[in-house]
Amino acid sequence: MRTRPLKVALLGCGVVGSEVARIMTTHADDLAARIGAPLELAGVAVRRPSKVREGIDPALITTDATALVKRGDIDVVVEVIGGIEPARTLITTAFEHGASVVSANKALLAKDGTTLYDAAARHGRDLYFEAAVAGAIPLIRPLRESLAGDTVNRVLGIVNGTTNFILDRMDTAGSGYSEALDEATALGYAEADPTADVEGFDAAAKAAILAGIAFHTRVRLDDVHREGITEVTSADLASAQRMGCTVKLLAICERAADGKSVTARVHPAMIPLSHPLASVREAYNAVFVEAEAAGQLMFYGPGAGGAPTASAVLGDLVAVCRNKLNGATGPGESAYTRLPVSSMGEVVTRYHINLDVADKPGVLAQVATVFAEHGVSIDTVRQKGKDGEASLVVVTHRAADAALSGTVEALRKLDTVRGVASIMRVEGE
Repeated sequence: MRTRPLKVALLGCGVVGSEVARIMTTHADDLAARIGAPLELAGVAVRRPSKVREGIDPALITTDATALVKRGDIDVVVEVIGGIEPARTLITTAFEHGASVVSANKALLAKDGTTLYDAAARHGRDLYFEAAVAGAIPLIRPLRESLAGDTVNRVLGIVNGTTNFILDRMDTAGSGYSEALDEATALGYAEADPTADVEGFDAAAKAAILAGIAFHTRVRLDDVHREGITEVTSADLASAQRMGCTVKLLAICERAADGKSVTARVHPAMIPLSHPLASVREAYNAVFVEAEAAGQLMFYGPGAGGAPTASAVLGDLVAVCRNKLNGATGPGESAYTRLPVSSMGEVVTRYHINLDVADKPGVLAQVATVFAEHGVSIDTVRQKGKDGEASLVVVTHRAADAALSGTVEALRKLDTVRGVASIMRVEGE
């Protein structure tokens, strides 16, 4: 074993960063044996230096992250501060001064991963980011390496634990959205400001990363269609149950049938109870990968939290350090296909539409005519009326999203349609 330690700089020492530092210390001998050299925590950049950080030498604490990554003797920088800046500048600066980088920064990778990839390649450094998607679940490396010889056609998954917990409570306990969100907050699953989770921003960033790797093309956050769960109601869950389904917030990345484009989207959807994703409970994550030769693969586990995320960071750290000792680098960006990202309007799936209509003869015929005029075929219809008002639930066959949008716009103009209560896609069949 090499005696000179590999020096690691840690940017951020919150929930994840503190776990990374702890594991580096408590498992130092094992990590050294696996890498072939000991690790040395050479510096920890934080915003609040006065905070007591158990197990970390106060002499390592600094508020000057830039100076830390510029030192020149740092072998690997671990970035767990999140956000776009200063993280982007710190990472590119680390590459310039000889360090490889392990990051958990999904927002930056989704918004401007190209800059990071290009800087890493230009300076011959590694950029690893397993922890950016689905916490402890090994997913990025299987897509980048294990399936590198295969063709991935679809990635379908639950990649946000907070929203899965909320929807699970609404489904199994009969909670309303607000009640389920309050419970998620009390248990620490939801942040004080849950917008990034419940509005789908977190899942959309992960979908962009997964689509780019799976399809060997560049997919940015702005390319991902995004809808959150704030409009999902108990009535939607009840309707799903009547169909033998449940509701999940799904990240869906697909290659077009002709192979000439891809789509990436995040939205709530009904999925059959027979689908493995339907049984993913509470704050867990699960991702289905469909490849031509490998078939269907499922990855399941805790998708967030200090220890699970730190596990993914340490796995990357070991890999990057091994590469460093061997004078090599791991896989970089693979974007050779240059496939365009199609709009949401071109996505084809089934739909569940709940309409509030007048309870009188001829309404169903009018509604059916609108669907037919827009080329959307109806599979089933369920109608329930009382005191001059009725609820009309329509489930369609597969249709383009643009066709469904045109249908709904026309339905809203009918005098007999008092409102479109909800629209939900049906996936996973």
